Amino acid sequence: MDAALIWAEIDLEAIAANIRALKALTAEGTRFMAVVKADAYGHGAVAVARQALAAGADWLAVARVEEGIALRQAGIQAPILVFGYTPPASAADLLAHDLAATVYDYDTAQAYSRVAVATDRNLRLHLKVDTGMGRLGMRPEVHHFSATGKAVSGNPVFVADAIAHLPGIVLEGVYTHFAAADHADRSFTLDQLERFTDFLDHLYYAGIEIPLRHAANSAATIALPDSHLDMVRCGIAIYGLYPSAAVGPGQVALTPAMAFKCRVVQVKAVEAGFPVSYGMTHVTEASTVIATVAAGYADGLSRRLSNSGEMLVRGRRVPIVGRVCMDLTMLDTGAVPDAQVGDEVVIFGRQGDETICVDDVAAKLGTINYEVVTGVGARVPRVYRSNPPGTQA
Repeated sequence: MDAALIWAEIDLEAIAANIRALKALTAEGTRFMAVVKADAYGHGAVAVARQALAAGADWLAVARVEEGIALRQAGIQAPILVFGYTPPASAADLLAHDLAATVYDYDTAQAYSRVAVATDRNLRLHLKVDTGMGRLGMRPEVHHFSATGKAVSGNPVFVADAIAHLPGIVLEGVYTHFAAADHADRSFTLDQLERFTDFLDHLYYAGIEIPLRHAANSAATIALPDSHLDMVRCGIAIYGLYPSAAVGPGQVALTPAMAFKCRVVQVKAVEAGFPVSYGMTHVTEASTVIATVAAGYADGLSRRLSNSGEMLVRGRRVPIVGRVCMDLTMLDTGAVPDAQVGDEVVIFGRQGDETICVDDVAAKLGTINYEVVTGVGARVPRVYRSNPPGTQA
């Protein structure tokens, strides 16, 4: 029996192939940003970042400064953009590790500038514009307010210009994020794109030159070529998962990069009327076999799959019975009489001729594929099927 009781198997070649397929949708010269935030959506940020760059990615993106620092400490030298808010207190970290920051108000940019000047370095910024997401970003069409609520200027173009002229600041990018690019109805996304390009036009006419304009996420990269601009940003799609049922399938061929697996740790024959797991929410209706597997909610197997989910054992679907526990889960393997301790069990992925897709699991949970893969726990080892560039599996 293999010593590993649970693991996430990551196919790095699938990630490379997905990036190549996505890049093929863009015009020559369009840069490609691989989004590796949240530990590369659960796939392992360092290994994925290396593979993405080897496959042709030009930029990497993370959500928080600590994620960017971890990549730098692993020896990754490619440009990295921090999507989220970085407080001015962390500006020294941005500078020390050559990370580009997102900014959307003058006050923060000015605070960054002070730190940059004090350290005699330049800090690269990307101005984020809220064209309809309602999350982070400077609104392009209304009065701009500082973090204290004080009006800085009635024209956001003036704010962009003021940021661009701060000492120690290099405004190298401007971007927005689409709220509904994964919808079949693209009208709102087109409205957002129009708002963004209008803002870009105003910057141009004001003589403000910003080298990198970007808007397209995975869905827009696949379905909306007009949004590609200078760079596309792909997250979920590089991991072989489609943004939605409406965008992706039939438009580009992607290969899922993660399989989630565990092992059978006990098999027991039980009689009818046998209660299983906490709360006795499952009682066997006939004699059967219960297999206990080494996966639980602490590993990222949602408790909502209790008495409803399935796994693969010896190439056959078997039901989860009883409540999912913290470290263990029970399956009814009565239909798989040869199941035994040590057998590989697939939580999602392929085994034989059967597949449980991440989207199947997400549908049962009433959520999205993003949440399923990012939810695979930190204590679950990531095992790479092909060597990440510069490392050993």
